[in-house]
Amino acid sequence: MGLHRAAWLLYAHRERLARQGVLVIGPNRAFLDHIGAVLPALGEARVAHTTVADLFAAKPIRASDAPAVATLKGDARMAAVLRNAVWGLLPVPQDPLVVPRGVRKWRVPAYEVAEIVAELRTRGARWHAARAMLAPRLAHAVLLGMERAGDSPDDRVQDAVARSAAVTGYVSALWPRLDPARVLHALWSDPSVLAAAADGILSAAEQEMLGWTKAPRTAGTARWSQADLVLLDEIADLLDRTPSLGHVILDEAQDLSAMQLRGVGRRCSTGAATILGDLAQGTTPWAASSWADTLAHLGKPDAAVEVLDRGFRVPASVIAYAARLLPRIAPGLGVPVSVRENPGRLTVHVVGPAGVGEAIVDRTRAAMSAPGSVGIIAADAATPAIAAALEVAGIAHGVLGVDHGDVEHQVDVVPASVAKGLEFDRVIVAEPAAIVAAEPDERTGLRRLYVALTRAVSELDVVHSRPLPAELSAA
Repeated sequence: MGLHRAAWLLYAHRERLARQGVLVIGPNRAFLDHIGAVLPALGEARVAHTTVADLFAAKPIRASDAPAVATLKGDARMAAVLRNAVWGLLPVPQDPLVVPRGVRKWRVPAYEVAEIVAELRTRGARWHAARAMLAPRLAHAVLLGMERAGDSPDDRVQDAVARSAAVTGYVSALWPRLDPARVLHALWSDPSVLAAAADGILSAAEQEMLGWTKAPRTAGTARWSQADLVLLDEIADLLDRTPSLGHVILDEAQDLSAMQLRGVGRRCSTGAATILGDLAQGTTPWAASSWADTLAHLGKPDAAVEVLDRGFRVPASVIAYAARLLPRIAPGLGVPVSVRENPGRLTVHVVGPAGVGEAIVDRTRAAMSAPGSVGIIAADAATPAIAAALEVAGIAHGVLGVDHGDVEHQVDVVPASVAKGLEFDRVIVAEPAAIVAAEPDERTGLRRLYVALTRAVSELDVVHSRPLPAELSAA
């Protein structure tokens, strides 16, 4: 759906989007490789692609957060904390501005400077844009003093005062240039800084969760987590406005945190957006619970929501089988209806513990007898053994990963964690119970399994030795 949307947009709004740009954001690199292979076939190759992780990859990821900490860093309240942290660095002016010019010195009292600073803050400008306005405003205040003294300065005098060492030095001392990493380093390093920024927003226990146990000496030596990079992006926008594109297409939106959604929204703040997702496929601790919340975080609260409950890709038999999980993983969500006349093929194979690998090889050979792609989806930890079994059997295959895809093989081994957004003509799902057990909780595991089961375009084989989840075992 996202691919066709991108192609239609470029056809219908070619000139505008050629100038302003289209960005497709996917869940992982395997998805992007699929996008890159398909869009040119649709006749459109002028679309930029990125993953959610790469969108915020201003610095390398060198640390990981516990799920609870990552969830907190992704909470929408962090936007207010970061805003307070940035603007809390602007002090109340204590000293007057003194500008020597000729034999005289012109003064702007501290209280008058404070009024100028306060007025600049109310404009809603970014930190550095507001800072750039300060020198001309201070120079104007100096010129008013000159005029009161009987002088007749012109614009050239005002420009000279604004560029003078006295004014530029005063501005630098009062309103420094900031770096996102230094702001966040100070926030995580100093409990008093965090307490001031989070006052009335985060509890003391939440603040303790965020602070570093052993702070790095400088921002340059800090080990940032993936959630930190999203916060750095938020700070960067507080300092300098993020450029907006003409259109952003976000797939698998249900998995983004509020802060990630804000980051995506900045990329289309003056443009449009197409948001795609399925609440039943949310597999992150912060997965969306409603599209209204998602759109609000994106800055598009009035966007139209279209419920696409007609499936043209997944055959009816496969949809019906996977939909058995919906009452557990997404109560109240409607069951998709396949519009295809061909119901497809669904087969469940029960084997002994030692026979899973052999059964997968057999089903793979059978699937390869017809043209089209074959995906073998399994728990991430099981994929090396499956790839080894295929190797021994002499079956050429690729192995997908978070950081790479594969468009060269008929057969791909697919870790369950990277299956989102992909599709194959025939799918073999190996050991569903292992896919469920690999997640931190059962509901998330069942959602991951739902994703795996709905990747098939024509045929689905389920191979298992361990008991299936109760929902799938029911008649």
